[in-house]
Order: sequence, then C-alpha cells, then structure tokens
Amino acid sequence: MSSIEIFGFSASIFIGISLGLIGGGGSILTLPVLVYLLGINPVLSTAYSLFVVGTTSLVGSVNYMRKELVNYRAALVFAIPSFITVFLTRKYLVPAIPDSLFSVGGFEVTKNIGIMIFFAIVMLAASYSMIKEKKKHKNEEAGELKFNYPVIGLEGAVVGALTGLVGAGGGFLIIPALVVLAHLPMKMAVGTSLLIIAAKSLIGFIGDVSNLPVDWPFLLEFTGFSVVGIFVGSYLSKFVPSEKLKRAFGWFVLVMGIGIISKEIFFK
Repeated sequence: MSSIEIFGFSASIFIGISLGLIGGGGSILTLPVLVYLLGINPVLSTAYSLFVVGTTSLVGSVNYMRKELVNYRAALVFAIPSFITVFLTRKYLVPAIPDSLFSVGGFEVTKNIGIMIFFAIVMLAASYSMIKEKKKHKNEEAGELKFNYPVIGLEGAVVGALTGLVGAGGGFLIIPALVVLAHLPMKMAVGTSLLIIAAKSLIGFIGDVSNLPVDWPFLLEFTGFSVVGIFVGSYLSKFVPSEKLKRAFGWFVLVMGIGIISKEIFFK
C-alpha cells in the first residue's frame, strides 16, 4: 500500500469523526478522498460515497435512537420523497448523462469534470451553511412539535436528487430544514438527520449495484475505517463545542471547494 493510499484510508476515519461530531460533512470529504487520493473514477466514487456515508450514518444514528433523539415521523415525511428521487437519479439519470457534455474555447467539459465541478458548488453552499451564525429558534426548547409537511417533503425530494447526483448526504440541508420546518431541537435534528442520510444513501447505492463494478473488499475496508471514526467523533462531541467546530470545518470545506474548481478548470 502506497503512502497516498495510507493517507486516503486515514482520511476515511476523519469522515466518520465529522459525522460523529457535527452530524454532517462526511460526504463532503468522501468524494475528494476517493477521487484525488485513491484515484477512483468520479462516477464510481459517488456510488462508493453513498455506501460509506450511509453505513457510517446508520451506525451513528443508533446512539441517538438509544437516547430517544430521533423523530421518526419527521424522518418518514422527509425520507419517502428523498428515497424516490435518489433511487431514480442513480438508476436512470446518472447513467444517461453523456460522457462529453459541451466544449468552451477548446476546453471539453466531460461527465467526470461536470460531476466534480457541481460537487464543488455543493461544497461552497455547504460551507456557507456551516460558517454562518446559527439563529436561535424557539424550537430549541422543549415544546409541542409542529410540522410543515408539504415543504418538508419537497425539500426531501430536492436533497434526494442532490444525493443521487454527487453522492452527498445533504446533512447541511437536512438539519436546518428539520430545525426550521419540523421545529425539532438541534440534537434531535442531528439524530434524525443521520437516520435519513443512512436510509436514502443506502437506497441510492442499491440503484448503482447493477450499473457499476463494485470492489467490495476495498469498499468494506474503507467503510470500516469511517465507522471507527464516527465512534471517535461521538465520544469527542462530549468535549468539543459543536458550533465552533462546525464553523472551522466550514472554512476548510470552502477552501476545498475552491481548490476542486481550480483543479478541474485550470490544472487538467
């Protein structure tokens, strides 16, 4: 195993740590690690990302279930439309995207480049969500939970399509939606988000099994390191202020997003 591969597998632990600490961010790291450190094709990497993040989030959500910090009704309303769009996107839309999208001044934008640039744009949006100051909502306190069902379902469908395209779990979109639209306390929103991410990511991966050649020994080994990371992250979350960590991580994601766009456009 080369030093780059060792670094790539070590980075998978950090993917799990980020999920354990802040309930998101794992998928933002997974795709760049798989593509740039381990040299895996971007389309296959998005599929691997779904499995890694889905499995790791599922393990992490169990701890929140034990503490009764998962709202199953909100998860169901959000997840059902998300299941449908992520499966359809992975099964039919992604395979239908042509290998060559368009050319600009002699620069050909291929399917792989398009996926990475779109993913980088998602990273920039995620970084903004993480960096900005979190507003204090009344629902942070205990109280009766009220749901905006149509809007929650619509956002679930949008996040599902996003997950299908770039393999991102969408925690940076799910958590704010659960806080604002489902009026969940933050800790319950994080636990519910992990369950949603797990379910829709694994369903999205199922849509890929028949389309792509999956290297199961590699995928299970990489996922195992990530699962170790989420246990570490869950333990560290008792001592690390999550909001400060999320903001610092947001700046890191911002730099990575800009770096990916620069690499794909200027350094090909």
